[in-house]
Amino acid sequence: MRDVPDFPKKGIVFKDITPLLSDHALFRASIDLFLERCRGKEIDKIVGIDARGFLFGSAVAYELGVGFVPIRKRGKLPYKTEIAKYSLEYGQAEMEMHIDAMIAGERVILVDDLLATGGTSAAAATLIRKVGGRLLEAQFLIELEFLNGRKQLDPTPVISFLKY
Repeated sequence: MRDVPDFPKKGIVFKDITPLLSDHALFRASIDLFLERCRGKEIDKIVGIDARGFLFGSAVAYELGVGFVPIRKRGKLPYKTEIAKYSLEYGQAEMEMHIDAMIAGERVILVDDLLATGGTSAAAATLIRKVGGRLLEAQFLIELEFLNGRKQLDPTPVISFLKY
């Protein structure tokens, strides 16, 4: 991991995972952390958050033999969507998910690279519930504990593998 100061705006220290992604052993070990946590659970879908959640979530879904659902920034999905607004540590945004991305009652795990303030993840949880999914757990490679983002996901169990 590398810290990038003042990105995407002054005062933010961005946790850059691209060094981890470019190292095959570290990337595999990261995917394995998610897989170990998911094995033995009855899961129908893995949901990944735009964009780095796609990298981890799709690999986990593939390995588990379950479907993958992308949650994207607004305006990126071609079909009818549900929309959820949220606040970032550096502004406002909206996420969306296709209305038919899952069947009511399907058991899902939310996967992303980073839990910071929890706004993006809370919006994802809202979308999952809007379409009838059962959010079993939210999993993150990294958690910035000092930002208390896990509170935004309560009562969903939150798992993070690296904590700052």
